[in-house]
Amino acid sequence: MLVDQLPQNALRVVALLFGLIWGSFLNVVIYRVPREESVVHPGSRCPACGKPIAPWDNIPVLSWLVLRGRARCCGAKVSVRYPLVEALGGAASIAVLELVVFRVPHMTVLRASMLYLSTFATILALVAATFIDFEFMYIPDAITYGGTILGIATSSLRNMSILQAVIGAAIGFVITYVPFIFLYRVVRGRAGMGLGDAKLLMMAGAYFGIRGVFWTLLAGAVQGTVGAAAIWLVRGRISLPEGVKEELAELRKAAAEGDVEAKELLEDDPLAQEEDPKEIGLARIAFGPFLAIALIELLLLADDVWDLQHQLFYM
Repeated sequence: MLVDQLPQNALRVVALLFGLIWGSFLNVVIYRVPREESVVHPGSRCPACGKPIAPWDNIPVLSWLVLRGRARCCGAKVSVRYPLVEALGGAASIAVLELVVFRVPHMTVLRASMLYLSTFATILALVAATFIDFEFMYIPDAITYGGTILGIATSSLRNMSILQAVIGAAIGFVITYVPFIFLYRVVRGRAGMGLGDAKLLMMAGAYFGIRGVFWTLLAGAVQGTVGAAAIWLVRGRISLPEGVKEELAELRKAAAEGDVEAKELLEDDPLAQEEDPKEIGLARIAFGPFLAIALIELLLLADDVWDLQHQLFYM
């Protein structure tokens, strides 16, 4: 059976509901993974008082609106991030259906299902990486390694060979690791980029080969520059996230008490230098989210991106 033969509006409704549900689970991932907690057990609980959240208070987006952004159990304020992530899950699901599945005519239901699920899962992982990196300035290996493996395994869905995907992944990692981490460390004594950024580009190479690596790096750099400038204009400076400051404070305390490993970590960590520099050129901002956004753009609009590249560079 072909996707064209199925009721399109019914598929849209199912995709929206499916995306909202997984967006709700994504909130669990974003909160618990950086804290090294299980995403399976226990069930959803109030971050403020720890009481279990009733199913009727856990309806994506709607429950937050009905409760006016507060927990029913203790009245604590619930961050707007929660309905935002849930809505992003629904929007991502619809976008994959419209821009990836429906744009290919006469696709079988089996192939469409594989393409939809792999693309949607990857976008969810990248959304999680974005929020975690903004708050803690690190990207979990489960996202980058898992995404790389999935990209290689599903390469045929994007008309690539496994070899092309493997080579793309290797180049994506090396092109970042060698100049921005290894050589930068030799010259400056510390890394210039996080290892997670190199792994994100490895993931981009696994999905779209060498040209995917260059698009993700270029688009991520442009969007990152614009984002950093916007934050600087609004706030007057770019501060480290509170989560990072708390971790650095714990490391400094341990180092002061004689912990050798903590001292070494502080010496090697570029974030441990001046936390809130007054010059924009010295500011530290998470680069991973902008790489993730660029890769999401590619996952949804690959054909349009390649057409744009052709127009820009082969005019």
